Amino acid sequence: MRRWAPSGALAANVEITSASVQRGDVIQIGGQPCRVADLFQLPGEAKRLLFESGELLTMHSRTRLVALRVLRRR
Repeated sequence: MRRWAPSGALAANVEITSASVQRGDVIQIGGQPCRVADLFQLPGEAKRLLFESGELLTMHSRTRLVALRVLRRR
């Protein structure tokens, strides 16, 4: 039987653009944390973000936001 080994997860604030946004990123909009559920590529390097709440946000190529990202450590 294998022993339990803790797997650490680290949360960090990262600056994101339309090129670097990922599913699971948490972006605070209007004081509300919104988790990215899905991404859709749009023309001109833009992306449309679908949040778990059902809301949409379009990030253009020059948009910069700060998101909370959980980094898994092995």
